Order: sequence, then structure tokens, then C-alpha cells
Amino acid sequence: MKNTFFLILILAVSSCNGGRVDENRNLSTPEVDIQHRLTVDEANRLAELPLKCIGTEYPNKLNQTLNNPSEAGEPSELHPAFYGCFDWHSSVHGHWMLIRLLKEFPDLEKEDLIRTRLADNISTENILKEVEYFQRESEKSFERTYGWAWLLKLSQELADWDDPLAARLSESLQPLTDIIVERYMDFLPKLLYPVRVGEHPNTAFGLAFAWDYALAAGDTTFSSLIKNYSIQYFGEDNGCPYTWEPGGYDFLSPCLEEADLMRRILPPDEFTVWLKNFMPDLFDPAFYLEPARVTDRTDGKLVHLDGLNFSRAWCLYGLASQDDDLAHLAEVADNHLAFSLESVVDGSYAGEHWLASFAVYALSQAQ
Repeated sequence: MKNTFFLILILAVSSCNGGRVDENRNLSTPEVDIQHRLTVDEANRLAELPLKCIGTEYPNKLNQTLNNPSEAGEPSELHPAFYGCFDWHSSVHGHWMLIRLLKEFPDLEKEDLIRTRLADNISTENILKEVEYFQRESEKSFERTYGWAWLLKLSQELADWDDPLAARLSESLQPLTDIIVERYMDFLPKLLYPVRVGEHPNTAFGLAFAWDYALAAGDTTFSSLIKNYSIQYFGEDNGCPYTWEPGGYDFLSPCLEEADLMRRILPPDEFTVWLKNFMPDLFDPAFYLEPARVTDRTDGKLVHLDGLNFSRAWCLYGLASQDDDLAHLAEVADNHLAFSLESVVDGSYAGEHWLASFAVYALSQAQ
């Protein structure tokens, strides 16, 4: 887990007919050639995407509720810290990605520029403006829970970075981090039924990142709340219909995200019992999951499926590391990562503004 950025990264190489067909599989899948490492050069290439978009104000999707004309404003006025990358949450995980890459590769070509951008955006003044927006009465559900989860992941990444800049940024970000924790604490007791979709409101994803933050921060009140509600929501689940996935716009797998959460929450022995009821097919060494295919990467919804391949990969890597009987899932994860990796930089802003973050997080979970 620690040296994830030096692991082998796979590239998809298709045959002349676009793939091969295994007689035991219903759909074609690309050949995988394990031949490439994520080097500093690759990190430099990936870093260009969030560097470009965190300062790109338009196009922009604000997801704003207006009570009166005074609440309207330019994105950079409403969200001076996280106004770029098309939407708030993408900007947040773009910042997370730059921090992650800089921690792993301190000699990035644009280290100075990255540090400057981070310092300019995550300033005390800007974060207080973000807090002000979150405190609007009409924005209690703003970015619930997907953006909340990424904000906590950003906060966690800063806290784990031994660097003077990180300490300063972490201090600046803390008021917004506190707001997000409060929102979770207030919301979970009201949420009677978990949200099981493959997009932003997915409850399991939001709880998994929140759990990571709570443990890292030593916040036992928060972690206890997350554990209790995770078990309440998902503890009795069984027979997840993963063959129904993916939905046309999914970037998260409802089944795998739930498994990824519960492997965190439950003791290993209990988790194994739970998983054998929830997705027993995962324990079959021949388990196979077809990567999702994208027909139009200029379509902001259809390109979600590249993100699904990356998020499936991080869930599968996590499961493979959990139990020797699940180790074969790493190969399935490799296949998903390879399938979409070359498309991270495809020239279309629909994917460029967010997919690199998903790819980097998937790599961070690989063995």
C-alpha cells in the first residue's frame, strides 16, 4: 500500500479486431501487457490534468439552490478554493491528487507551481468563504455525500504529509473539514435507507472515505457512528445482483462499494462470512468481471464508465489484500485499470477534469 506508485501499471493492448474472446466469457476483452511502471514521468503527465482544470472556471456546474438573486455569483466568488474542474467535488479531488503525487514524487517537474496553486487556493480566506457557502440554509445537502467524502480524503492526505506547506494547508482547511464531519453526524441518523446507486449519492462510498478520515484523525465518536450505521444499512445484505451492473451512467459499483466499506468496518473473520453471503462468486478463482465500455468520451455521463473501471479496480484491490482466498481479484482489478488508463488523457474535458484522480486512487490501492 505504501509504495503503490512504484507498482506495475498495466496498459491495454488490443488485437486487430478490438479484443479477444475467451470461450468462457460472453464479451471480448483486451489483451493485457504488464510492461509499464508509474514513474515520475508518468506522474508529471497525470499532474497536468488537475493543474489545468483547478484554474479553469468555465464550463461550470454549480448545483446551486437559489433563494434570491443575491445568492447567485461567479463560481470563483462562491467557491474561491474549489471553483475549477467543472464542479466542486472534481476540484476537491483534483487538489487531493496533486498532493498525493507530490508526496510520492517530490521532484515533480512542476513542484513549485503545484505548491503555489495549493497555497493560493487552500488559503484561510478562501476556506472561510467555502464555509460561509455551506452554512447557507438552502445548501445543507450541498455535495452530500460524494463531495463530503472527497473533502475528508483531502484533509486526511494533508494530515499525513510531513511538510510545512501541508501543516499550513491543513490548518486552513480545518473549519471546512469540521463542517463536513458535522454534516455527516447530523445526516446519518436521518437516513433510514442507504442510497445504492452508481453515482454521487452512493452511501457506501461516502461512508468508506469518511471512515478512513475518522480513523486517521482518531475521531472515535465519528468512527463509531459510521460503523453503527454501516452495519445497520448493510449488515444483513446478501446476494448482491452484480450482474445487473453497470448502469449506463455508473462510475461506482453499488455492490463492490458496499463490499469495500464492509471490509473496513468488520473484523476479518466476520467480513469473510458476510462477503460469502453478499457476493459468493468473488471467492471463485475463475471470477471474471467485464470492464465497462464507453461509446462516446465527449459525453459527460457516458464517460462515467471509465471512472467505474477505476473505482471497481480500487475495490477489487482492497478485497484482494483482505484475504488470500481473494488474491485472484487483483488480476480482475488490473484488467479494469488497463482498460481505461490510456483514455485518461483523451483531449475531452468531459473526462479530463476528473478521471486522473480516479486512476491515481486506484493505483494507491494496488499491491
